[in-house]
Amino acid sequence: MKIIPFETKYRDDMIFMILEAKNALGRVPGLNNDLLDIQKAYFDKGDMFWIALDENDRVIGSIGYSTNENADTVTLHRLFVKCNLKHQGIGTALLKTAENYIRLQGKQAIYVHLGDCVQWYESHEFYPKHGYMECKENYMKKEL
Repeated sequence: MKIIPFETKYRDDMIFMILEAKNALGRVPGLNNDLLDIQKAYFDKGDMFWIALDENDRVIGSIGYSTNENADTVTLHRLFVKCNLKHQGIGTALLKTAENYIRLQGKQAIYVHLGDCVQWYESHEFYPKHGYMECKENYMKKEL
């Protein structure tokens, strides 16, 4: 596995992976508008988005962040792992890549919106293992 900054040639493969991951969680797969144009939604604003690739150059994970209005904090977005590859360290590797980069940008904290416990139960288990603490309902925060 390798983690790289998003490249447009992987867009459709990434979208398919995310829709498949949502379906596996029992969610009605829907497409978030930011995924249609990662360049505009993230890179053009000075933010980042990464993808994890397998040995066949297929997208197996994703994560991005956007800078919050006060510019000292960021919010994570779209941490997904291909449904049949979970619990193999891919999500942790993506999260660590994002956290390390964000730390180097001088940010003070990272927020993540988890959604409700029923639909996004995996997120409510994953983030506390990595030092995130609930800061309000369905939101967690990690100080850097």
